[in-house]
Amino acid sequence: MANKVIKISDISKSYDGDIAVKKLSLSVDDGEFLTLLGPSGCGKTTMLRLLGGFEECDGGEIFLDGKPMTGIEPENRPVNTVFQSYALFPHMSVYDNVAFGLKIAGIPASEIAGEVKKALKLVRLDEMGQRMPGELSGGQQQRVAIARAIVNKPRVLLLDEPMSALDYRLRKEMQKELKELQRTLGITFILVTHDQEEAFTMSDRVVVMNKGCIEQIGTPREIYEDPSNLYVARFVGEINILDGIITGKNGCSFNAEVEGVPVSVKSKRDFSEGDKVHVLLRPEDFRVEVMHEVKDDPELAEKFAKALLKGTVEHTYYKGATYDLDITLDDGKKILVSEFFDEDAETLYFHAGDRVAVGWFEGWEVVLPHEG
Repeated sequence: MANKVIKISDISKSYDGDIAVKKLSLSVDDGEFLTLLGPSGCGKTTMLRLLGGFEECDGGEIFLDGKPMTGIEPENRPVNTVFQSYALFPHMSVYDNVAFGLKIAGIPASEIAGEVKKALKLVRLDEMGQRMPGELSGGQQQRVAIARAIVNKPRVLLLDEPMSALDYRLRKEMQKELKELQRTLGITFILVTHDQEEAFTMSDRVVVMNKGCIEQIGTPREIYEDPSNLYVARFVGEINILDGIITGKNGCSFNAEVEGVPVSVKSKRDFSEGDKVHVLLRPEDFRVEVMHEVKDDPELAEKFAKALLKGTVEHTYYKGATYDLDITLDDGKKILVSEFFDEDAETLYFHAGDRVAVGWFEGWEVVLPHEG
């Protein structure tokens, strides 16, 4: 069992009566890359500030390596923070920015040079120690901020949306570099972001937050493929939400009517006959066939027999290796489907106006209690 470097017990924080964090508990493993994911105002940055000691909890307790942090100033915690703005000293060289924390800690000058050199080498800036921050690109400034944060060898590194100011291509590069750096250092990283793709790319576990509370904790795959509720399902990628009702149980499966069509579904949850449910499917979970081809192919018809909705293609959107289909089902429900296709083909396989059969393989769906 991994050691718990952080234990958060029932903490709360309010600002002028507005609740930012509400009785939240969480444990973080030593060496884990954990991401707090959610929209603006969900409490994720407040959580980071509480961990870093920049704010005090109204209630509850935070433990680092088993020690309570109440009343412990930021500089006395085994934690460093990389801020969204990087907060570099513009009048200091890269070397002096990285060395600053070591000098404040009273480390001998003879040791500082070696530690700074190692930190700059880790972030691939070992040839830029004498440059000023204003002479660096955004990505290089971010690396300096990370070097300054890791040179003190913190137990935990906190990252407050550090890549939000970078362009798309550089952000993707830095995501990979940051994950590789975390593996090399072996220390705990806690990232705050509103970007689902960023969270999934780097994290061992993701904490999805909403209104100061935790909605779900899990691996990126668990969060995406098995969302605990509609909030999580909607926040992490495109989702199709079909309405259904349970009509009975058949072994490990449930009989149901989904959008008025009899289907068989599976769920980890238990339901009773008459329960209203949501059946969730990602756009890539659907399989689509032109109606006349299903009728003409007995094998295809059998494959789609357990889950078969009918509809009409409204629009197609080319996306390179895939294209999306907007489909309106016969009961009026609109769904989004992502289909892979041969990008060298002269024409798309589906066209607006096509009558189609929409199905999925049993077990690919997520079934949740109806939320009204």
